[in-house]
Amino acid sequence: MPPGCAAVLCLRGALSAVPGSDERKLTSSLKARPDTFIYDLEDSVTLSRKGAAREMVFSALETYDVGKSEKAVRINSVGSGLELDDLNVVLRSRNLQALLIPKVNSPRDIHFVAHMIDSIAPVSVRENIRILASIESAQGIMNIREIAKADPRIEALVFAAEDYAADTGLLRTPSRTEMLFARQTVVTAACAFGLQSIDLVCVDFQSPEILEQECTEGRQFGFTGKQAIHPKQIAAIHRVFAPSTQDVERASRIVGGYEEHLRKGVGAFNLDGKMIDMPVVKWAQRLLAKAESIAEIDKAAGPASP
Repeated sequence: MPPGCAAVLCLRGALSAVPGSDERKLTSSLKARPDTFIYDLEDSVTLSRKGAAREMVFSALETYDVGKSEKAVRINSVGSGLELDDLNVVLRSRNLQALLIPKVNSPRDIHFVAHMIDSIAPVSVRENIRILASIESAQGIMNIREIAKADPRIEALVFAAEDYAADTGLLRTPSRTEMLFARQTVVTAACAFGLQSIDLVCVDFQSPEILEQECTEGRQFGFTGKQAIHPKQIAAIHRVFAPSTQDVERASRIVGGYEEHLRKGVGAFNLDGKMIDMPVVKWAQRLLAKAESIAEIDKAAGPASP
């Protein structure tokens, strides 16, 4: 097991939401390089455009070259009456890598989606489709332990601040102190069960200062990543949530040790008194790839990029 809370298959620092019914934004999103593209079928899509959005998102899954970024889809919530049609379309794609389930209130929501994956997705890829569970209500917070361990496919807990505020009647303030309990509950549950924790969206997308404050605060709380509502937020999120120098150094030693032992015909090996096997090696390889990708983004953006 690698150091830290999250031992997962995909490193997700910046998750960028893209409206599934907006062809212009879908196309322009190709210029961005988040860790995960979230093609949205839920809140950003009007009811009259749901059908069109499904087909546009399916086309994006099938045809878009997004490099090393992950392709994920946010479906409509379980119980909305729209989720079945969403899943029947997007699960047909062999390029779907993750599903973000909004408004998760209980493990039953996860169980339903997991069953649909097993029923619809191509056999060759269904085991690789990951689940990101979005916590958006008081009930979700109360059931978070059971949600976090509902299915082995779950890799991250996502906190949706605006929906949580609407559900609980909280008054949103610039200090964000009203969100303290819920955000730290999400982080704690994710850490306890070896999952990633993805922090709230910064809705003030015109303010680099507020974004910087939120990123720093979220990283201090222990979040492993943050949602982006606008492509220009991605660089700042990447910078703050980038792998630490210590993580990069350890990952380099793991990969170097693996390559050395592989030449000797040895699989698992000992490093600093800990057994290193393939899951840990894959974690290290992905962390180094993420660090390299972030360095490339920063170089292209230049020092003045927010």
